[in-house]
Amino acid sequence: MNPGGAIYTTLEWITRFAYINLLWILFTLTGGILFGFFPATIAMFALVRQWLLGKSSLPVMATFWSYYKKEFWKSNLLGLFVCFIVGLIYIDIQYIQMTDLEWTYIPLFAFMLLFVFYLFYLFPVFVHFDLKVPGLLRNAFLIMLVNPVSTFFMVICLVCTFVVMRYIPALFFIFGGSIYAFITMWMSMHAFRRIAGKSQ
Repeated sequence: MNPGGAIYTTLEWITRFAYINLLWILFTLTGGILFGFFPATIAMFALVRQWLLGKSSLPVMATFWSYYKKEFWKSNLLGLFVCFIVGLIYIDIQYIQMTDLEWTYIPLFAFMLLFVFYLFYLFPVFVHFDLKVPGLLRNAFLIMLVNPVSTFFMVICLVCTFVVMRYIPALFFIFGGSIYAFITMWMSMHAFRRIAGKSQ
């Protein structure tokens, strides 16, 4: 293998991940953060999925913008659900802090952990399957339940990535979102294939 070619390919992919992460930030801000975060996140996941399917020659900006426009309203509808659950968790935490019900932190923590695992699959399911929001919410939960191994490896990979970025904070700004999307999308697609194989 040509060392020069390998270096060029590596640098090309580093640039791709940095570029898509920058687009994610810019389009989140373009939507006023509140309305831009979920469409930008879906666009990033959709593009990463195309890369994992071998379609790495797609124009990054045009493809990202296409998904952003196409999924703007549907992704924000999903965002309402996510924000609702996060809001409930916040209210529960505030309530517990004002009362003597410290023991309820245990079930609340368990629910929060389950919700984080659920989020690992939510965006990949959105971009991989053509489902309405209620269907994708249900399927993401079911896929999470039957794939504990994939979830475990997602956690391991994300924790390792977090540790590295903690010592080099600049990496979080440059690659934080895109690396998260790549790890969760990659592991989720393996889970999707296993499920598809079992159903045949």
